[in-house]
Amino acid sequence: MPPDLNRDEWVAALPRALVAGFVKTDKDFQERARTSGTTVTFAVIEGLFITVASVGDSRCILESAEGDIYYLSADHRLECNVEERERITASGGEVGRLNTGGGAEIGPLRCWPGGLCLSRSIGDVDVGEYIVPVPYVKQIKLSTAGGRLVISSDGVWDAVSAEVALDCCRGMAAETAAAQIVKEAVQVKGLRDDTTCIVIDIVPPEKPTAPLPQPKKLGRGVFKSMFRRKSSESSSQIDKEYLEPDVVEELYEEGSAMLSERLDTKYPLCNMFKLFMCAVCQVEIKPDEGISVHAGSSDFGKLRPWDGPFLCLSCQEKKEAMEGKRPSGDRHNSDSD
Repeated sequence: MPPDLNRDEWVAALPRALVAGFVKTDKDFQERARTSGTTVTFAVIEGLFITVASVGDSRCILESAEGDIYYLSADHRLECNVEERERITASGGEVGRLNTGGGAEIGPLRCWPGGLCLSRSIGDVDVGEYIVPVPYVKQIKLSTAGGRLVISSDGVWDAVSAEVALDCCRGMAAETAAAQIVKEAVQVKGLRDDTTCIVIDIVPPEKPTAPLPQPKKLGRGVFKSMFRRKSSESSSQIDKEYLEPDVVEELYEEGSAMLSERLDTKYPLCNMFKLFMCAVCQVEIKPDEGISVHAGSSDFGKLRPWDGPFLCLSCQEKKEAMEGKRPSGDRHNSDSD
């Protein structure tokens, strides 16, 4: 995150920063030669603002105090996501079921080589770079009544729906609720997969009340003081927050796997990030060394040479590999040189 931002700017910058953070973490896996991988569901709670970034199929749901259910993550399962299947095949991957011989195919759709049934994750470098770490990001603002956030791995959601998960733990404290959801899921299908759950209750503090004034005798200037403008900045901020429409607001949603679309931000957001710093790994780059995130795109000819954001050479290679423009095996050569 860029430094020296106020609260509103910080919240607005989160979606782009989370995309960069996910891709950088995936690069760290590669540099350490980690072949394992993981789904990630990452929630940032700032007051009434909730920002969720996710890859894989560990789902995040929210039940508002008004009783509405919001899905804050996307399932990146090849079985149920046509767009992701098309993206992988266009990038050079193959999608199909496990072939047991004799033409028989079983199980969910998987990406080959590797056999991963997800199209996005962090790690899994042995599968191919078209399994990308670029997250789906959604940002909402809760009403002042708050809500309940449930994050669970696929072993839970394969067994119970969002409605069942929320109903089975209604009225329980968050820690007890998480254990109850896992218990419910295991009762339905048994322990067949990773079954992990976190429950977070977001209960905003009550609106502070102004201290009662000390009793005074009425005298000169009393009416003047009664209508004097309040000077307390904190008081005006509190009033503003509670006078705004008290409903859940959906502020941001984006799921594209293309870094050029996810890192390209408009004014004034673009000005919060340093131009000559790699938009992913945050290393400083000289003006003549940065490579625009739009390089290689069909619209690149319409852009000016200094149009950012920019990537360092290493992150540009990562971007090209994810888009199928460079064989994923090349990354091992570049890492070892």
